[in-house]
Amino acid sequence: QVQLVESGGGLVQAGGSLRLSCAASGRTFSIPTMGWFRQAPGKERDFVAAISWSGRTRYQDSVKGRFTISRDNTKNTVYLQANSLKPEDTAVYHCAVLRNYDSHEYTYWGQGTQVTVSS
Repeated sequence: QVQLVESGGGLVQAGGSLRLSCAASGRTFSIPTMGWFRQAPGKERDFVAAISWSGRTRYQDSVKGRFTISRDNTKNTVYLQANSLKPEDTAVYHCAVLRNYDSHEYTYWGQGTQVTVSS
């Protein structure tokens, strides 16, 4: 079992920045790829970014150049640096353990952290 706990969300004005964190505990040696997803009220869950154990990354087109995913394997923590935030970035952001680097299927899911961007 793996437990994921997100933090770092909040209320920010458009153009601002937030740094989200996701701390993993439990069977963390089995986590090759982690990702971030988001879900706004009334909308489907969206993939945001993923990072492999070695640091290879991929992003949803709408966040490229604004968001950066990173990880510290010594701390079992994944980060999402979100810059130049827009009101349409408002959502609950969840981290997840992905089945593999090219997949959006997940095996573990965190409870989420709210990001609200005001215009």
